[in-house]
Amino acid sequence: MNEIEVLAAGPLTTVQDRGRPGWAHIGVPPSGAVDSRALERGNRLVGNEPGAAALEATLIGPRLRFRAPALVALTGAVSRGPFEVGAGEVLEIGPCRDGVRAYVSVRGGIDVEPVLGSRSTDLMSGLGPPPLQDGDLIAIGPQPRDQPQAETEPPPPPVEPPVLRLLPGPRDDWFDSSALEALAQGLWQVGLSSNRVGVRLEGPPLHRARHDELLSEGLVTGAVQVPPSGAPILLLNDHPTTGGYPVIGVVHADDLPLVGQLRPRQRLRFEVNHGSQP
Repeated sequence: MNEIEVLAAGPLTTVQDRGRPGWAHIGVPPSGAVDSRALERGNRLVGNEPGAAALEATLIGPRLRFRAPALVALTGAVSRGPFEVGAGEVLEIGPCRDGVRAYVSVRGGIDVEPVLGSRSTDLMSGLGPPPLQDGDLIAIGPQPRDQPQAETEPPPPPVEPPVLRLLPGPRDDWFDSSALEALAQGLWQVGLSSNRVGVRLEGPPLHRARHDELLSEGLVTGAVQVPPSGAPILLLNDHPTTGGYPVIGVVHADDLPLVGQLRPRQRLRFEVNHGSQP
C-alpha cells in the first residue's frame, strides 16, 4: 500500500493544495497553501500538477515513515530535494528555518477526499481533512505522467525586513490622514497569536476618523483589517469571508507567499502603492 505513516505530526501539519476559491458567497474561506510558490515549486520538483496536495508543516515538521518508495521534495521554510525515500525509511523534517511553513511534496500527491473541489484543510470552517495526528495513515495518489523538473535556479534568499506592497482601500477614508503614513513608515512586528486565519501586527495604533458601526462586508486574502484597538490584522487563507472592521488596504497578491512565511516577532514594512492593483 502506497501510504505514509505519521510517527510525529508536529505542532500543526495540514494537507493543502490551491484551496477552494469561489465559495465566499456561502461563507467558505479560500484556504489552500499560504506559501503558494513553495507548493508549486515542490510539485514541480517531483513531477506533480502545480496544485497537487502536499503537507504544510508549521514551525516544526512531522516525522514520517514511508511504506513504499517515494520521490519527495521539501520547500518553503525547509528546502531539500528532490530525493528518494525507500520503503520503511523515516523522514524527519525538523524545525523550519527560512520562515514558519515547510511543504512536503510527494510524487503522486496526498490523496484525501476532496471537499468542494479541494483537499485543503480549512481551520476556520473545519472543511477538508483534520490536521495530522500521530498514528495517521496518509495515502499517496497514483504516479503522474509528467516527469520531475530540475531546478533552474534556487529561490532568492529572503529579504530582511520583508516589504509588502499595499493598495489603500476600500475603507481608508475611515481613518485619519496620518494612518496610511503610519502604516507605510512604521516597522511592524508579527504577533505571537498569528495563524492561518490572520497575522496580527504590533506597532503604532492606526487612528480612525469615523467611529460609527460598519456593516459586515466581503473580505479577501491580504486585506488589512483594523479593529477598535488600532492594531492591524492581515488576513490569510483561512480568514472569514465577511467582517465589520474597516479594511485600510490590501496586500498585493504576489506578496502573500511572503506573508505566509512571517515568523513570530519578525519585523516587516509596508509600501503603499496608490496606483497599482493587488
